[in-house]
Amino acid sequence: MNSTNLSFKETFFIGLLLFAVFFGAGNLIFPLSLGQASGTNLLPAILGFLATGVGLPLLGVIAIGASRNEDVQTISARVHPLFGLIFPVVIYLTIGPLFAVPRTGTVSYEIGVAPFLSESFKASKLSMLCYTAVFFAVTYWLSLNPGKVVDRIGKILTPVLLIILAVLLIKSFADPLGGFQEPLVAYEGAPFFKGFQEGYLTMDTIGSFIFGLIVINAIREKGVSNPSQIAKVCTIAALIAATGLALVYIGLGYAGATSVDTLGHLENGGLIISQISHLQFGVYGKLLLGTAIIFACLTTSVGLVVACASFFRKIRPTISYKTYVIVLSVVSALISNVGLTQIISFSVPVLVTIYPTVIILIVLTLFGPFLKNRNAIYTFSVLFAGLVSIADGLNAAGLGSAALNEFLSAYLPMFSLGMGWLLPAIIGGGIGFLVSLRQNSYVLEKA
Repeated sequence: MNSTNLSFKETFFIGLLLFAVFFGAGNLIFPLSLGQASGTNLLPAILGFLATGVGLPLLGVIAIGASRNEDVQTISARVHPLFGLIFPVVIYLTIGPLFAVPRTGTVSYEIGVAPFLSESFKASKLSMLCYTAVFFAVTYWLSLNPGKVVDRIGKILTPVLLIILAVLLIKSFADPLGGFQEPLVAYEGAPFFKGFQEGYLTMDTIGSFIFGLIVINAIREKGVSNPSQIAKVCTIAALIAATGLALVYIGLGYAGATSVDTLGHLENGGLIISQISHLQFGVYGKLLLGTAIIFACLTTSVGLVVACASFFRKIRPTISYKTYVIVLSVVSALISNVGLTQIISFSVPVLVTIYPTVIILIVLTLFGPFLKNRNAIYTFSVLFAGLVSIADGLNAAGLGSAALNEFLSAYLPMFSLGMGWLLPAIIGGGIGFLVSLRQNSYVLEKA
């Protein structure tokens, strides 16, 4: 079968598709919060955020494109067969009913509904309960037949949301609400590394394992079948999407950093963007932004529920797809009612724990062609880094050991910056390489 070469225009639209897939409305909230907290240290903080919020998802898509359609199960199984079963489940629960899907309900409520309600009604929590019940009922209904409805909503609402954001950000640059303030304590010492960890919250690096396959399927639908050509188009499309994401995040970070004078430090990014849009454009601007975000969150919610239900159906086919959709929708609705700030808070320890493993798998997958029959590199690198990232996760949850932290801070470079896993990962990879040499030598001797 002959493989078609795509024009730049076709590749550009695939890049826009990837941008739309990555750019859930929830991604709006984190650069704004980072901007408010980092203040005069915005530049290093936003660069750290871009490293994990844009750079790593970019590498994730390129890695999937270069790996010839391998999924997260296949890649994880290189660490160990049991790990290949457990880790993908953790990944899908994270981007599904535990954090990312509930977040679509809370973000759309905070930005699209709450600003128009009385304080007493919001305080009763009844408004959020009613809204999330309707939101996830619609998610359930659309997830059973996602098809053209969600696709059309996404194609219409993503450009609308981007136009609104572009106008908002241009206005914020042209007529900022205030100047830069001193950073909060968390961003005083090492703002780059704090921003690096904040980028975990987008969950886009985790999602790149799934979104990369979406891009590959879109490329194949255009008639491209040659693996090297698919990898090339994936790389260009990922660069296009990454450029768009970086521009949006930088603009939002600036808008957040210059809003403290007027707004003060608000609890979460949903409140920040709602207040900024109201001050810049009045009630009608806020209404337009809220409506666009509700629908954008809905398409994200449906996409994630469909992906999770399909995955769990694959590993446990005795349960119907419809049952998975019901369970995912109900659990997401219940969790969404704890509130946006609480969901973000609960997600941090989990993300701090699993992100180093995701990063390692992406990097090793990029070098996959040179690591054939060397799965020990995956095993030892993930094992060594995982021990440190578990300690980081416990610290993020407030459950860490003071004695252990003191020991690791003294002997492990960058542990206090949340990057203590890096050196163990490298050492583990080196040990794994030596083990693989021994294993391959043993196989040759037997042959």
